[in-house]
Amino acid sequence: MSKLAMNRPKLEELHKIIDNAFEEDIREGDHSALACIPEDATGRAKLLVKEPCTLAGIDLAEIICKRYDASLVFKKQMEDGDLAKVGDIAFTIEGSSRSLLSTERLMLNCMQRMSAISSETKKYTELVKQHKAKILDTRKTTPGIRILEKWAVLIGGGHNHRMGLYDMIMLKDNHIDFCGSIERAIEKTYQYLEENQLIIPIEVEARNLREVEEILAAKPVQRIMLDNFNYEDTKKAVALIDGRAETESSGGINLNTVAQYAACGVDFISVGAITHGVKNVDLSLKAW
Repeated sequence: MSKLAMNRPKLEELHKIIDNAFEEDIREGDHSALACIPEDATGRAKLLVKEPCTLAGIDLAEIICKRYDASLVFKKQMEDGDLAKVGDIAFTIEGSSRSLLSTERLMLNCMQRMSAISSETKKYTELVKQHKAKILDTRKTTPGIRILEKWAVLIGGGHNHRMGLYDMIMLKDNHIDFCGSIERAIEKTYQYLEENQLIIPIEVEARNLREVEEILAAKPVQRIMLDNFNYEDTKKAVALIDGRAETESSGGINLNTVAQYAACGVDFISVGAITHGVKNVDLSLKAW
């Protein structure tokens, strides 16, 4: 099994998103198709690439069409993660013309969004590939389809940060300020985990080198986020931490600066823009 297949979201999670999307778009029926397309009409369509990209969402498109009509015949011409050029055909579908028309927009919307994210992620991962730093996504995702967007990050060669508030504790500036201090926030977190018998990794945000020292003086945490640090302070922080915790650079990092941050020796670089700042890739589903 490929790495991408292993990291695919659970089928029941995908079905929930797909069913909600069908309810939003079709409800009691696709009246446009029902009105003018005979019930027994069949056809075929192809997914046409109209701009260069790192494709993502092909596996999802197959799940979408099969969820709606199991009799549709889906044939891949390309795979998720493939570099596509203008004119490439990602897949073909054959079967009920009504079903092709009713599922077209959902497949396109998902693939255009996912391919945009995977393409942007690929740009970042290529820029840091000579360093150890891994590109991470964030929680800056579209509500309701986070798992699709984080799936696209994986397809583009990036890595997922936490999926939500439930699978990793991140003590950010507001948590620390409301709690009173870094030491107190970490101490209370340890108490909470012990009382609730939870094993969850802890990450703490540092706004400056003094706060890095405060984190290191407290109980151990898995990762320290260096928020909006410049290059020089990032290098100093990495040396100060010296392997006692993972290091993550974050805050306004873009394609022009990501390689310099990677060169500072951090383990991770989180980039919200790979999910919230992309423009959909131009794809189309055409009858043929």
